[in-house]
Amino acid sequence: MGDFREAGAAAPPALREGLSLLSQGESEEPSAQGSALFLGGNEVKSRAVVKYSSAPPRTAFARLEEKTDLKLPPANWLRESAKLGPAGTTILGSTKKSKPFSSFGMAYDFIDSVGNDVDVVSDSENIKKLLKIPYSKSHVSMAVHRIGRTLLLDELDIQELFMRSSQTGDWTWLKEFYQRLIDQKWQRKKKSKEHWYQKAILSKFLYYSINGDGTAQPVPPAAEQQQSSSSDQTNDSEGASWPAPFEMPSSVPEDPSASSQGSEPLEPSYIVGHVASAPKEQNLTTLFNDGENSQGLKNDFVRNILWTFEDIHMLVGSNMPIFGGGRYPAVSLRLRDNNKPINVLTGIDYWLDNLICNVPELVMCFHVNGIVQKYEMIKTEEIPNLENSNFSTKVIKDIAQNILSFLKSNCTKEGHTYWLFKASGSDIVKLYDLTTLCEETEDKYQNPFTMPVAILLYKVACNMMMKKNQNKKHYGTIRTLLLNCVKLLDKSRHPQIIASANYMLSELFQLDEPKKEESSESPLNENSDESYSEEEEEMPDSDENGSYSTSSDPSDDNKAVAIIKSVGELSVPEKYKSIHQIRPSCAFPVCHDTEERCRLVLSYVLEGLKSVDSSIKKESDLPAADPSTPIPLKYEDESTRGGPEGLEKQMALFLDKMGSLQKGNYSSQSGMIPGSWQHKMKLQLILKSSKAYYVLSDAAMSLQKYGRALRYIKLALQSHDTYCCLCTNMLSEVLLFLSQYLTLCGDIQLMLAQNANNRAAHLEEFNYQTKEDQEILHSLHRESSCQGFAWATDLSTDLESQLSVSCKCYEAANEILQFSDLKSQNPEHYIQVLKRMGNIRNEIGVFYMNQAAALQSERTVSKSVSAAEQQLWKKSFSCFEKGIHNFESIDDATNAALLLCNTGRLMRICAQAHCGAGDEFKREFSPEEGLYYNKAVDYYLKALRSLGTRDIHPAVWDSVNWELSTTYFTMATLQQDYAPLSRKAQEQIEKEVSEAMMKSLKYCDVDSVSVRQPLCQYRAATIHHRLASMYHSCLRNQVGDEHLRKQHRMLADLHYSKAVKLFQLLKDAPCELLRVQLERVAFAEFQMTSQNSNVGKLKTLSGALDIMTRTEHAFQLIRKELVEEFDQHKTGETAAAADSSGLNREEVIKLLSIFESRLSFLLLQSIKLLSSTKKKTSNIEEDVVLKTNKQIYSQLLRATANKSAALLERVDVIIRLLDQLAPGSRASGGAVQ
Repeated sequence: MGDFREAGAAAPPALREGLSLLSQGESEEPSAQGSALFLGGNEVKSRAVVKYSSAPPRTAFARLEEKTDLKLPPANWLRESAKLGPAGTTILGSTKKSKPFSSFGMAYDFIDSVGNDVDVVSDSENIKKLLKIPYSKSHVSMAVHRIGRTLLLDELDIQELFMRSSQTGDWTWLKEFYQRLIDQKWQRKKKSKEHWYQKAILSKFLYYSINGDGTAQPVPPAAEQQQSSSSDQTNDSEGASWPAPFEMPSSVPEDPSASSQGSEPLEPSYIVGHVASAPKEQNLTTLFNDGENSQGLKNDFVRNILWTFEDIHMLVGSNMPIFGGGRYPAVSLRLRDNNKPINVLTGIDYWLDNLICNVPELVMCFHVNGIVQKYEMIKTEEIPNLENSNFSTKVIKDIAQNILSFLKSNCTKEGHTYWLFKASGSDIVKLYDLTTLCEETEDKYQNPFTMPVAILLYKVACNMMMKKNQNKKHYGTIRTLLLNCVKLLDKSRHPQIIASANYMLSELFQLDEPKKEESSESPLNENSDESYSEEEEEMPDSDENGSYSTSSDPSDDNKAVAIIKSVGELSVPEKYKSIHQIRPSCAFPVCHDTEERCRLVLSYVLEGLKSVDSSIKKESDLPAADPSTPIPLKYEDESTRGGPEGLEKQMALFLDKMGSLQKGNYSSQSGMIPGSWQHKMKLQLILKSSKAYYVLSDAAMSLQKYGRALRYIKLALQSHDTYCCLCTNMLSEVLLFLSQYLTLCGDIQLMLAQNANNRAAHLEEFNYQTKEDQEILHSLHRESSCQGFAWATDLSTDLESQLSVSCKCYEAANEILQFSDLKSQNPEHYIQVLKRMGNIRNEIGVFYMNQAAALQSERTVSKSVSAAEQQLWKKSFSCFEKGIHNFESIDDATNAALLLCNTGRLMRICAQAHCGAGDEFKREFSPEEGLYYNKAVDYYLKALRSLGTRDIHPAVWDSVNWELSTTYFTMATLQQDYAPLSRKAQEQIEKEVSEAMMKSLKYCDVDSVSVRQPLCQYRAATIHHRLASMYHSCLRNQVGDEHLRKQHRMLADLHYSKAVKLFQLLKDAPCELLRVQLERVAFAEFQMTSQNSNVGKLKTLSGALDIMTRTEHAFQLIRKELVEEFDQHKTGETAAAADSSGLNREEVIKLLSIFESRLSFLLLQSIKLLSSTKKKTSNIEEDVVLKTNKQIYSQLLRATANKSAALLERVDVIIRLLDQLAPGSRASGGAVQ
């Protein structure tokens, strides 16, 4: 036999034995493209595409000579013939009925079409029977199943069923139901002898037609005896044997679980068609065996045709022999009794057969009492107009559309077996839901359709899942298929399918991208217009729906889902509205948050694990554990674990284990066999659960629920630990997951360390467990102890150990990336791990540094540095060093700079620790301080070199500059205040101080506008003030070198003026400004002492008074703050508010007193000098100045005499006096600054 496929058609999963492929050119099948036929003036669109054919090339039929006696058997009768196909081994010829599961065989072979493109899958005989309902009085009994949008139709032979029922005890519930509601006196109906006679003649005629020579040969008498003895026992000849997979083998006790195996009783060869070569279907194996067609349901048709009739797409099986050759490329052959005119039913039969098989012509052979009379050729489109057989093709089309609409609208539940029934001679068609009726009995698995339907649901879902490119939009459909599949199956009998279906259900929810997934929920629900209709969601599961109303007649039973009250209705165009686009509502559930989605996944994973575990027999070997009791969480005393040191050991053990995984060690406690389906499935389910827990942990982390996040990551790592125990070959993808889990675990431990104040709440969340989690954990404990990652997931109460655990998690994650080539394959994750390692090492370094600083602050001043402090410095320094190395290895200059900056800070803390050692009074700047400060400077400079330019990260750059400036400033200040005179000369110290101060100025950015600008300005002003004071002091103490004195005088003057300028920019430093100005006045007074001429002295005095007038700005600021303070006091605000103003009253009073005395002194000296010069020369300007100065001096004396004056009054007096002094002093023209 040849095996032809339409180009582009999906090939069936398994080719039948002994078939060979033909190229399309060799095939003589009707055109694979189909054609539109115009019939009887009424156009009916029909297109047939052969999807599969096992027929040989067509040959011409042999025309029998007139008077040939068809009662005599031909020589080749009942011998297997390729030309006739299955029809050749059966006496039934082209009207042979297929098995009750024929549609399932086809559906398995063309799984792509099921649930999607095709409306109906069925044997052509069933299609013809349905379309003849309005014309025929005979009974109709069919099983209807819905898969997606596809209906599967199979003959449900009640006679055969009830015969079987009386033998096996099955289907008794249906028999009782049938007798109660439909036919109370049911009994076996026997076929007449005439019926068998007609069948035999037809069979002999077909054999003659392919034989070519009309030689008759007698049949051995044994066959005749067989015929007569068995005709009473066989099935209704129009029925078929119940399929083998569901027979009870006689050797097996009557156990429902045996329903998937059995043997087929062979029927008498000349009646039902199986000869000695009948296919052996005994002892069929269970589902997933290679090469075995699922459940032994075969696609027995010679042809599978995709037939489009109007807008209805059908996958039809046909066994009609087609002859061809010569003038007739394709014809069908029929035998008619000349005495009986052709009727409408026969006409429809012939017309539909030719339409389905795309055969253009029909050849009829007429006989009288078995003697051939004549042949007649009729075109297919002429069949509806034959005499006595007139029918309207339009009406047939309407019947087809109405029946399909009726079935689609009422057979709504996937997985249910519906029964379409019309009794002989009745006009009423009823539809029952057998699944619902069956469930009312004791065993719902009594329905033999359950398994084939479940497996088909599963296969269709699998097929859709495989199509990666388009399965997203089908997720709703796939989910519905799988849920219905699981609903149908008995958990104890079919653990593998249930586990697999649950795993697929869990796979529908994508967990790989927790962050992105939130926004991508919508596409899963956008297919309502494409796959399901919205209105059907509202459709109630009631017995009546719209036009399919049940009659109020009490004789009608109320068990029917729907009723067609009269078959005549089917001929009315669109009587049952064409709504067969409606498909079952199976919108994918919208999971509004990640937790909901993961919980769904875990529920499916748990069901899958239960199925796997239930199928592993060695339960007795396992430690008894009750899923309902929580598994105790092991806590260890911190002291016994040894903190970070104990961690090191656990880490070493873990890494050793990870290394052994590469070699593939296998250790299951439950006794699963590696490579078994249980082993493979459990691995997949455990991996899925670990992913789900990881995503849950990640979501909890983003919600700042760190206790919950740790619990979930613990479950993820326990799942992973079990996976590692079971896995024989660790995939790099799985190692990457582990690295990601440990990274997240490190993040969680770090966040717990940083949120210690909420520890009780976190602990409560960590210890909570759902029943589902307990059951999954119970399943994991069947395979391993799940303690592999206990070191990483304990909730510690100690900050140091939490930070250490976090660090170890990152280190472990990094180690895993080193094992295989994961580092180069996942550069982004590798960089993230190293960043986190650098960060946690910085955190630990800072932790130890702060501890050292705390110890230092507790230490009394005179004591030397303790060993504990030095130990903490070493730990801190080691962490910073490793962190810097981590960041440098991934070229993260910014973070490396921050860690270098922190190392600099550590060096400053070391320097400060050494400064405290020794007597405060004899204190000098020590060499150790200098050493550590210089080290700090080195680290800050390295940080700047790491950054390169400010553009890379302005904030970090500014921060490092500020720290560097501070270090230089602190060093200079300490050297200035605690000069190491015992070790160095004064000049050397001054030089070093000056250099350090200038470097501090260099890194102090006063020009850039930023939050730190006022600080920088204050720092720069202070530096200038200190340098000016130093040079002023040098000038006072120096004797000799005039050049050096002159240089110091210029430098002091320069720095004082710069300090003033900067202090004037600040609004919150009036006291500092006042002090600098008073020092400048003292500097002027010191200069005056060395002057001899009155003119020179007067000039210097005038300059000093000018400086005095310039202090008015400082006094204005002081006055403003005093007024604000006074107003606050008046309004009754607390003293605290007054203190917060920042004005040091004592400082102000002290400076004010000095200012008053210096002003008084300068005015007095000015008056004396001006009076003495007046005697010698007369100058009007000088006279004015003298007069002014005298007035101001007298006012000042009176003001200072009043000791009870308030601070604000004294300030006001000074401001007033300075106002008066300003024009006079400027008139003298002797300004210094």
